[in-house]
Amino acid sequence: MAELAGGVIPPLCTPLTPDREIDVPSLEKLTGHLLDAGVHGLFVTGSTGEVGYLPDAARRRVLEVVAGVAAGAVPVLAGVIDTATPRVVEHARAALRCGASALVATAPFYVPTHPVEILTHFRQIRAAVDLPLLAYDIPVSVHTKLAPETVVELAADGTLRGLKDSSGDLDGLRTVLETLPDRDFLVFSGSETMADTSLQLGAHGLVPGLGNADPSGYVRLYDAAAAGEWQQAATEQARLRRLFRLIGVGARPMSRYSSAIGAFKEALVQLGVIEHGTTSVPMVSLDDAERAEVRRHLVEAGLLQA
Repeated sequence: MAELAGGVIPPLCTPLTPDREIDVPSLEKLTGHLLDAGVHGLFVTGSTGEVGYLPDAARRRVLEVVAGVAAGAVPVLAGVIDTATPRVVEHARAALRCGASALVATAPFYVPTHPVEILTHFRQIRAAVDLPLLAYDIPVSVHTKLAPETVVELAADGTLRGLKDSSGDLDGLRTVLETLPDRDFLVFSGSETMADTSLQLGAHGLVPGLGNADPSGYVRLYDAAAAGEWQQAATEQARLRRLFRLIGVGARPMSRYSSAIGAFKEALVQLGVIEHGTTSVPMVSLDDAERAEVRRHLVEAGLLQA
């Protein structure tokens, strides 16, 4: 099994059939598409993978398929995201059986929590399953911001192997990086548009949802940063920032999430990677005009011919 390290680890979309079953052939093709681009790992059942909508059996099937295609070539991280510790532990045990290399968990949500309870939550997960555990800081979804001191404490006692930061809090990210500079602790940025900045601050890798559509772009950005070619990294980041505007194609009443996930999936359809752009209920599907806007963004980014 490949060891978890830094690099580009895209959070996979979950391809669905029109009747909203897991589209296994498309998922296999998407996994191959990412591996062919040279990514350093794969993250399944995260926010980009519609984890909040997937039944438990579907979560496990996604992990089994991706782990099977990866075949140990890169680590496969499994999102074990749920409302409370007992349910997360169940997902973690299932992920171990299904071939996960590492686990990714948020703070508990729905019921308000205290920092002491968040510490207990992560420690219980780590004690239950012997896999590396990463904390996922995404306050927009769980309504709790992981304080840097919480992350540092859990890193220091060996509970956490890393952090996926999707908080948008660069100062907090910097605090974690400056406090844990010499520890065996990995910090990943979930930002599509501030990836180069995060790497300059010392982040070890990237987990960009846009990396489904353009994994090669993020690999180029990461490689340039690793080589100290910061202007080259910035140039690639500027192109990716423009491409990321496709998440705003939803012009009708819908959530930003519906627009973004629908756009990522439509991009994969137009690139010939997956068969259908189906999203989970009750998300709003893109219409023809919105799908045409996705194509325009892909053409402008050089991913499709006009």
